[in-house]
Amino acid sequence: MHVAFFTRYSVRSLAEDSVSLTALGLPDQRCATYRPRVAPARFVTDASLDYVARRLRFLGYDVVTVRGARLEELYELGRRDARVVLTLSTRHPKRFADVAHIVVPRDDAASAVHGIARSHEAATAPFSRCPACNVALERRHPVEARGEVPGRVLRQGGALTYCPSCGKWYWEGSHVDRIRAWLERAIGRPLEQPEPHDPPPSASG
Repeated sequence: MHVAFFTRYSVRSLAEDSVSLTALGLPDQRCATYRPRVAPARFVTDASLDYVARRLRFLGYDVVTVRGARLEELYELGRRDARVVLTLSTRHPKRFADVAHIVVPRDDAASAVHGIARSHEAATAPFSRCPACNVALERRHPVEARGEVPGRVLRQGGALTYCPSCGKWYWEGSHVDRIRAWLERAIGRPLEQPEPHDPPPSASG
C-alpha cells in the first residue's frame, strides 16, 4: 500500500508566561496569546483540521486525529493524554479550563503551522511520522517492499520507510521538494536536512 507523501488564527493558553503573537512575527490582527517554546508538545484534533494535522506531522509533531469526536470528547482526551486541543471552535467548556487549546480557523493553515512551530518543539525529525495516522515510521530494506511499491523505486536502491499501523510505504520522491518548500515557507526557516545516508521518507501515488 502506498500514498503520496507528500488561519488567520487565535490561540488561548493557560500558561502565565504567554506572549503575544506579534512578538512571534505575526500580524497584529492575529493577536492572541501563545506559550513560548517549550518541550515537545502533543496535540489532539478532529477531522475538520486534517490538513493542518498532516502538515504538522510532516514536521514531526505528534498530532492525533479523532474523527467524529465532539468538542467535549477532544477536551477529555486532551486532559487524559496531556495533549493540546487543536480546534475550529472558540468555545472552551469551563469544566476543561485546565486543558490548553489552540483555536485554528480553517482558512490559513500556513499561519497555524507557523505559530505552532515557533512555540512548540516537534516530537521527532521532519518526515519521520506517518502523515495519515501519526505513527513513527520504520526504516526498511527495499526487498521487504517487493510487490508493494513501484519497481522503479526498488531499482533506485534507496532505503524505504514503513508505517506499522496503516501499512503504507514511503520513499524519497520529487514531490518531497514541494512539500518541504511549503513547510519552509510556513515556518520561515529551512528544515533540518537528513544525513546523506539517511534520505527523508516520501512516497508516490
